[in-house]
Amino acid sequence: MKKFLTTIILLALIITGARAQLLYKISGKDLKQPSYVVGTEHLAPVSFVDSIKGIHTAMKETTQVYGEVDMQDMLKPDSIRKVQEAMILPEGKTLKSIFTADELKKVNTLLMNIMGVDLNNPMVEQQMGKMTPQALSTQLLLLMYMKKHPGYNPNEQIDNYFQQEALKTQKKVGGLETVDFQIKALFTSMSIERQKVLLLCAADNLAKIERQADDLIKAYFAQNLSELQKVMDEKDGTACDSTPEEDMNLIYSRNANWAEKMPAIMKNSPTLFVVGAGHLPGSRGVLELLKKAGYSVQAVR
Repeated sequence: MKKFLTTIILLALIITGARAQLLYKISGKDLKQPSYVVGTEHLAPVSFVDSIKGIHTAMKETTQVYGEVDMQDMLKPDSIRKVQEAMILPEGKTLKSIFTADELKKVNTLLMNIMGVDLNNPMVEQQMGKMTPQALSTQLLLLMYMKKHPGYNPNEQIDNYFQQEALKTQKKVGGLETVDFQIKALFTSMSIERQKVLLLCAADNLAKIERQADDLIKAYFAQNLSELQKVMDEKDGTACDSTPEEDMNLIYSRNANWAEKMPAIMKNSPTLFVVGAGHLPGSRGVLELLKKAGYSVQAVR
């Protein structure tokens, strides 16, 4: 279950917090000017940016913005096609064909609880029947959030806001990962069998998942990274828990890769890094990795 939430909330964009702040100043070592890193949440509205203390100053003081991926690249027709292909089951496969009859009943119950319709509806089957279980999970989490927050606009994402603002002032925009890497990490690294297990975990534990999703977004809005990490680290001792390999692929190896790339980027020009807040805290989080590399990392208050 923890994996279901972690995968989706990070795909989608990812989250977490520490000491009631989301913005951190990076200085020292070989930097002539400081850079910053801010944690984002895919489900947070753009209006929340104004609640992040010091963010507008950080935007003014930096000359480039780096996200997890360059959204201009992600929105190119070829990239959109690749993402869509990654979300679809192999040729000849459908959700109805990969689940047993009993398992499909659980999936349909999950759909009915969130959407009010299921795969027995021809339109739903046409739109979702060939999705991978992981892609379906992502869509359902988004729909579940939109159901509880009618004013939420998924087309106005906080992650993309910073890149768009940079482009308005002719600042450079870049990505710590390529589109192909993100597609592999977030959509295709997990076997279909494992995706099935996690979707069924969601079907069996919807109430708990809704509670955890609420706890995660509340922790983010409170800018409390430690509390958010606590929610993400919850384990039940079942197959619904993420494996160490899955955590490494989705979070820790990416943190390490980013921490290796950031020094050269910052040395070249003061930078605002915009990444999922879930990548910031902990001993293997981006903040600690930068400290171990010799930088001063301080919360902006």
